[in-house]
Amino acid sequence: MIAQALGLARSTVGLVLRRLGLNHLDRLEPRPVAIRYERERPGELVHIDIKSLGRFKRAGHRVTGARIEHNRGRGIGWEHLHVAVDDASRLAYTEVLPSLGKEDASAFLERALGWFGRLGVTVERVMTDNGSAYSSRLFAQTIQAAGVRHLRTRPYRPQTNGKAERFIQTTLREWAYAQPYQTSEHRKLAIGPWTDAYNLQRPHSGIGGKTPFQKLTNLLGNDS
Repeated sequence: MIAQALGLARSTVGLVLRRLGLNHLDRLEPRPVAIRYERERPGELVHIDIKSLGRFKRAGHRVTGARIEHNRGRGIGWEHLHVAVDDASRLAYTEVLPSLGKEDASAFLERALGWFGRLGVTVERVMTDNGSAYSSRLFAQTIQAAGVRHLRTRPYRPQTNGKAERFIQTTLREWAYAQPYQTSEHRKLAIGPWTDAYNLQRPHSGIGGKTPFQKLTNLLGNDS
């Protein structure tokens, strides 16, 4: 033990370790090296994920400036951002839906596959976490009917679906929390225009400063 070896009280050693952020054993282990990858073909792998957001029927005090009873009756449940991100091009499809259940998740998958298909992208694989909606029989049937292979993240390793995770973080910064919406319905209406701008106008450092649509066009060989 450290305390015994140094001749110090265990409480003293504990305080020092907490101050250094070393009071948990897992923090003493070296972090695994992140293995980054990028698929070559559009549709070779599409990452799918969900982010839950609180609904509200009136703006909070940051918008109105009034703190009195600003929380009373403001929250009215949840809505859920479903995202699908193409690994090769970073092209993204989004919807805000009432639930994260199997029915909404399966219907979202069908619409996402159709949207990618209209852009000339045939989806071969989709990656999700191990949530109940994605583990359901309905989702499996939807996958099978589409002729798509289903990959799942490793248990306790959500970073294997990292491109969806990073995209969600971008949506939170640039859409969900970027401006003071009067209601969650106003926020929901803004996701479509924001996603269009992300795909068509926003340069992406991970794909050489191109927009996702430019990257897709290059990969499909339609940039002449």
